[in-house]
Amino acid sequence: MLFQQIATTIAAAGEAEHEELAPLWAEPWVFGIVMFAILMVMMFVTLSYTNLGNRHTATEEHADPHRQHPNKHDRGQGH
Repeated sequence: MLFQQIATTIAAAGEAEHEELAPLWAEPWVFGIVMFAILMVMMFVTLSYTNLGNRHTATEEHADPHRQHPNKHDRGQGH
């Protein structure tokens, strides 16, 4: 039954006349340039956050034994 429906759909598509494409509001290459520009802006925004780890000096993390979910692998930190 399914194969019959698929065959009927393919046959109907082959018999149909060529459909007209929807009109675009700009040339196709404009869409590529706009997408490239948007991705470049997002890349520069991402790269602007790369130095956030260097703002403060690194401090040792304190393993608090009173936390609700203590770290089981604290590697000897804290107590």
